[in-house]
Amino acid sequence: MTVQDLMRHTSGLVYGSRGTSLVYQAYVKAKIGDRTASNEEFIARLSKLPLHFNPGDRWEYSVAVDVQGRLLEVLNGGKPLHQVLAERIFQPLGMTDTSFLVPADKLSRVAQPAPATSGKTTTVRFKVDDGAKYESGGGGLMSTITDYQHFTAALANGGTLNGKRIIGRKTLEFMTADHTGSRPGRPPGFGFGLGFEVRTAVGEASQPGSVGEYGWSGAAGTTFWVDPKEQLYAIYMIQANDADTRDLRMQFRSMVQAALLD
Repeated sequence: MTVQDLMRHTSGLVYGSRGTSLVYQAYVKAKIGDRTASNEEFIARLSKLPLHFNPGDRWEYSVAVDVQGRLLEVLNGGKPLHQVLAERIFQPLGMTDTSFLVPADKLSRVAQPAPATSGKTTTVRFKVDDGAKYESGGGGLMSTITDYQHFTAALANGGTLNGKRIIGRKTLEFMTADHTGSRPGRPPGFGFGLGFEVRTAVGEASQPGSVGEYGWSGAAGTTFWVDPKEQLYAIYMIQANDADTRDLRMQFRSMVQAALLD
């Protein structure tokens, strides 16, 4: 597999919870994503498992971003992922409340789960102060709406915010282009770039928007997208059950699109 395969989710890797075949079962048995394991230990376990398909053949969302996180550590001389991200993104953009673990003096600010639409109690999605060694590149960061607004605004502004550049303009253009083409696995109207879902058509998609917009969603229900055509970015922060997150995200997207008037 290539780094491009990792970034566009065509690597052949999977999430063990997303299927029942022997490959998925092997992920569960190997405890891939165990928060007591370091990123290095995660890779050691993952390297012994089979791929679900040949790299490049199709799209499937997976632990590929977690592999990228470990790759960043290796390429930066063994620095832990949180330090790499802080030096390259968080500190330049003034993201003072973004980390893999919430310190004790900030625990009172942690958002509580939203009520489930079914009336059931929402399960807390992440343990934010358990001292876990695992720093998941694909879904372990805690943040605030203010911090994430800084990050999203930098993307919408071509990679820079308040004079601090975190990515080159042409690199961002490359990342937000569709890299999946005709490969199976993506829903109608949507391709995938290098880390972002990318809209390729309007009428084929099941939700409104603009061709060229890009973004992604989080496991607890959060979502964001950048729409260059409308000069708009949107951020939705929530902690909800799996059964509710998609409906809530789609409701938020529809409300934002309906608010766009001439």
